[in-house]
Amino acid sequence: MSFRHTAWLVLWLCSACSQTPATQDSAPIPDRWTPDVARPPGEARQPDRGVDRTGPSATVLRVHYPAGSGKVTVRGGGAPLSWSQGLALTSGTDDTWTLTTTELAGTIEWKPLLDDQTWSLGPNYHVTAGQTVDVYPHFSVAKGQVEILIASFSSTALANSRTIWAYLPPTYLENSRARMPVVYMHDGQNLFDPALAYGGNPWHADDAIDAAASSGTCSSGSSCTKDGDCGGKGSCETFREAIIIGVANTPDRVAEYTPVPDPVEGGGKGDLYLKMLTDELKPKVDALLRTRPEREHTALAGSSLGGLISAHAGVTRPDVFGLIGAMSPSTWWANTAIITEVQNSKGKTPRALKVYVDSGDSGPDQDDAADTKLLAAAYVAIGYVEGQDLHYLVGAGHQHNEIYWAKRLPAALAFLLGPR
Repeated sequence: MSFRHTAWLVLWLCSACSQTPATQDSAPIPDRWTPDVARPPGEARQPDRGVDRTGPSATVLRVHYPAGSGKVTVRGGGAPLSWSQGLALTSGTDDTWTLTTTELAGTIEWKPLLDDQTWSLGPNYHVTAGQTVDVYPHFSVAKGQVEILIASFSSTALANSRTIWAYLPPTYLENSRARMPVVYMHDGQNLFDPALAYGGNPWHADDAIDAAASSGTCSSGSSCTKDGDCGGKGSCETFREAIIIGVANTPDRVAEYTPVPDPVEGGGKGDLYLKMLTDELKPKVDALLRTRPEREHTALAGSSLGGLISAHAGVTRPDVFGLIGAMSPSTWWANTAIITEVQNSKGKTPRALKVYVDSGDSGPDQDDAADTKLLAAAYVAIGYVEGQDLHYLVGAGHQHNEIYWAKRLPAALAFLLGPR
């Protein structure tokens, strides 16, 4: 907004304008003050209270993709877009393709294409009038890749070494402009390969992300690529792709995954293990891969004792791990010490941004369902809200093993990583 100095300084007119910058969720706010007109010296400009001259809010679509010699177009379900013919985007710096329009009304589905021929993979995107949306699509790579990132990662904190695996999702492999959230997961041997997994039953963590990259899910749980596939009951949604870092366990697994000693089982090296993750491994991963290193994009997840140490990290290292997945956590450890730890964290900042807790209810000891229910209640007691920053689930008929953790993993990732 601009202002006029008093009359005796009128020859030194100074105007200063400020404008709220566009963000991913909002368009610029236009200046709604009346234009400069003749007025008596010293009279300030007045807001125009009678007429709205701002016009429609601008909707901005930004597609980030290295198209090479090709071009990027978009199609969609509402003017100025159509599904029959693509609308060309303007090429800009850093492989950014942009469309700005004031014609859009309401919320529509839309999708990028290469040369108006090759559709991006995965479900349609959504945009609401007035939004600025950035997307990082992929058009040809349908499956991610699991590789040994570090064959023998040596830890000073723990005085041992282990293998570190990395799953790189489809968009990461194809779109060099994309940076990805990271999910650090314990018991890395069990995540991807049946030949390495306990009992030959991997978590299929790579398949979970691959599926999210290729299709969405209706509220009914059925797969979809567009809202119409959901029969008028909600929209077709998917969750963000992420890098998964599989951290192998060692013969000292029990000690490393337990925050305090148990009177019978011993252990209690959990803080040293977390020091290895935060101070030694994570900086290396962030240097080697195109990550989004902030805590809101960094998850830590595991099951059993791996779920226990993840819950502990949510209390002690939320500055690094903002997203916590505790699947079938060994809540019983050390006389349910983790419940007391969570309860005592009330009011502490920062705290984990999202926490996922689950268990089964069958098999030996019913997967410690009773104690884990108390753990979920402890999160509620310190201010977490179910469905917002907490999700607690009991898998009916599920037992304490890899088969059932694999079944629940997609829902855990969807909650922690959030919508695409």
